[in-house]
Amino acid sequence: MSDELINPNPNIYEVEDIVREDDGVDDEETPEPIDKLEVYELVRGIKDPEHPNTLEQLKVVCQSGLEFNDSTKELLVWITPTVTHCSQVTLIGLCIRVKLLRCLPQRFKVDLKIVPGTHDQEIAVNKQLNDKERVAAALENARLVDVINACLLPVAA
Repeated sequence: MSDELINPNPNIYEVEDIVREDDGVDDEETPEPIDKLEVYELVRGIKDPEHPNTLEQLKVVCQSGLEFNDSTKELLVWITPTVTHCSQVTLIGLCIRVKLLRCLPQRFKVDLKIVPGTHDQEIAVNKQLNDKERVAAALENARLVDVINACLLPVAA
């Protein structure tokens, strides 16, 4: 891997303060529905593989870029690369997919897509990120899994 940065000076944005309202239900036996905010909380803190910032700080993911339906069990995550030629976008997508695979119940269908017009290889990347066989093959690579796990570690405050 080259030491040259793809985007040596990315824009860094303020992170959102998220306040979750208490629904007042204290029933331990009824599973709580998963909502868009909960999904956002899962992906916002993923570290960028190239910079010491989170995907939220770089606006690679944002709350408005999630389309979530708990009743149909479908989730679409829109990814906005920091530059149109970002070679890390598939790795970022894998990090998001692995985090959601580990945290969401298996009943959810997760799709990842590049925001139209934000990457030179948008169609190819979308295909790669949503191809189960390609994702499974990538996750058999121990070095790649180590990089993904490093991106999923909590960021020190």
